Amino acid sequence: MPKISQRGQIMPPSPIRKLVPYAEAAKKKGVTVYHLNIGQPDIETPQPVLDAVRNSHFKILEYSHSAGNESYRRKLTTYYSRFGIDVDYNQIIVTTGGSEAIIFGFMACLDPGDEVIVPEPFYANYNGFAVEAEVKVVPVTSGIESGFALPPIGDFEKKITPKTKAILICNPNNPTGYLYSTEELNILRDICKKHNLFLFSDEAYREFAYDGTTLSALQLEGLEDNVVVFDTISKRYSACGGRIGALVTRNKTLLDSVMKFAQARLSPPSFAQIAAEAAVDLPEDYFDGIKAEYKSRRDLLVKRLNGIPGVFCPNPGGAFYAMAKLPIDDADKFCQWLLEEFSYDQQTVMLSPGTGFYATAGLGKQEVRLAYVLNLESIDKAMTALTKALEVYPGRS
Repeated sequence: MPKISQRGQIMPPSPIRKLVPYAEAAKKKGVTVYHLNIGQPDIETPQPVLDAVRNSHFKILEYSHSAGNESYRRKLTTYYSRFGIDVDYNQIIVTTGGSEAIIFGFMACLDPGDEVIVPEPFYANYNGFAVEAEVKVVPVTSGIESGFALPPIGDFEKKITPKTKAILICNPNNPTGYLYSTEELNILRDICKKHNLFLFSDEAYREFAYDGTTLSALQLEGLEDNVVVFDTISKRYSACGGRIGALVTRNKTLLDSVMKFAQARLSPPSFAQIAAEAAVDLPEDYFDGIKAEYKSRRDLLVKRLNGIPGVFCPNPGGAFYAMAKLPIDDADKFCQWLLEEFSYDQQTVMLSPGTGFYATAGLGKQEVRLAYVLNLESIDKAMTALTKALEVYPGRS
């Protein structure tokens, strides 16, 4: 039997999805599972977005331009202008989800063996993208005690080597919900200018800032050729299955390089581009109600978590995730135990083990990520189940 590649062997499984078989088995036993493990919003996709696809009429489902439909890219410039971000439509390449944007960025900016510095905990799939591009993720650790604020500049300086080519952040952050301040972003700007690094900024949760506003890396002065923004409609419009993202940069040489990767995969999905273009036309107050709903969910989740003996959860400033430290021996064991062996009134909760969001071995063993993507009633019931679980968990510490 032929052997698979080393890349295939070291490709990490998703820490978010690896417990799915246990959740499915629990459901077959009649247990209600509250899914706080994954960022799949229960907010309905806006009707005009769905109608745009249903009402589209053409005789041939053609390839689009490799950079995406020009009409959509032009409309995206109006979307970005609402946030004070000035870009031309030719500085946008539409991608198959935000994931492809990140992979394109890695492939176009880094050679095999190069390094990208990422504050941890970080979005788990960055590890997988790095394996695909044969680059190395170098973590700089932030702590739950500080609410996962940006680590000190000295911590970054210590990690920079001749192989370092970029720093990657997610703002607002997945998995911590941390919202980077203007001062912190300026620190990153100065580091990137000093060492001539790319600044990759994953801005999938731009609208969801509850304690302040999101400053885009594209708004940092003096870093025009260094900034690469990764974007997506998935969370913004509750359209995760649409798989439409974007890579945005003012660096013409980089755009030309990324275009070659875009041409190699031909084009992004046509129907989803129609949906995404319609989404830009939603009234600007569309997000007011959505943000208010997520904020109320955050407030309930954080209150309930911090009310459980031995649990600590900092208040996240954005996105729709929270990291909590639990009085447990091992987060992976605990999350599996919740699905395999525990239920309260035939209910349990599915969480993401914190270990999957760290690159440094041994970190996150007492932490879990929770996505507050369910309604208030479901979150309340999930927290009751979690409270009862921690009372009887054999590995409580």
